[in-house]
Amino acid sequence: MGKQKYENPNGVRNTHRMKDFFQWYRERVSKSKDLQTTIPIQTKPDYQLFHNMNVDSLTWIGHATFLLRMNGVTVLTDPVWANFMGTTKRGVPITIPVHSLPPVDFVVISHGHYDHLNFQTLKKLPGDPVFLVPKGLKSLFLTKRFLSDRVIELEWWEQWSSQSLSFTFVPAQHWVKRGLFDTNTSKWGGWVIEAPPKRSVYFVGDSGYFDGFTQVGQEKPEIDYAIFPIGAYEPEWFMELDHMTPEQAVQGFRDVGAKHFVPMHYGTFRLADDTGPEALERFEQSWREQGMLEEQKSVLPIGGTLRLDSKT
Repeated sequence: MGKQKYENPNGVRNTHRMKDFFQWYRERVSKSKDLQTTIPIQTKPDYQLFHNMNVDSLTWIGHATFLLRMNGVTVLTDPVWANFMGTTKRGVPITIPVHSLPPVDFVVISHGHYDHLNFQTLKKLPGDPVFLVPKGLKSLFLTKRFLSDRVIELEWWEQWSSQSLSFTFVPAQHWVKRGLFDTNTSKWGGWVIEAPPKRSVYFVGDSGYFDGFTQVGQEKPEIDYAIFPIGAYEPEWFMELDHMTPEQAVQGFRDVGAKHFVPMHYGTFRLADDTGPEALERFEQSWREQGMLEEQKSVLPIGGTLRLDSKT
């Protein structure tokens, strides 16, 4: 019997064929892009701040990787310390080496794509973390010799709690594939991480824009920090089901009703035609055009840390 296949909750499905990839390639080679300019980088990270267990903080490592400290607990999102993603070289330096992290308590994985799930990185993490993964993904961890009791598999809207934090796996509009025959054999989504009664963080993962953001806001009202992807959207005719434009990310944030926006998934690996600076410029313009307040967002540099108690 083959593995179970999963679908987006709204039934949206990526149906691209090989001719679409060829069309994308023809478009890509015809474009002229500035690939030298990078997004901001903090070359001297604040190690003292993100090692302080008495201060809640959020540190951007790059792409979808964040170091989250809440209630003295350490959480990593989609840890990837790789310098290459396939043939694509990392576009910014790794300013915080993996060995310089505090001991990791929990790792949340949004889905199984290689730019979000890197087993070489996971095996280097300090500490003895518990891995929270989407339904269908635990079996892959076991083949990689991770211990069964350290891997927790969750369904959409399932919640798991430990060490004063609760983790809820919520839907996204995306898909997953790592090999030739495993398309959508595990789920994909985001994580709402709560430290009751004082703070909550919504890590969106990878997603196209969809009405699920409204549902997240209804089920988890008054989220404090929402980490939204703003890159890998060009060409939009190809990417629109799986990745948001910066404008859609701002609208998704409004749908959720969160208090504070942190952008991610841009400027680290060039997975589509847009560049990091382009994505950031469109985001900033959309933020202003949609009438959002400057104090409602924090654009972190690579290696930058945000004190969470300073923004809510």
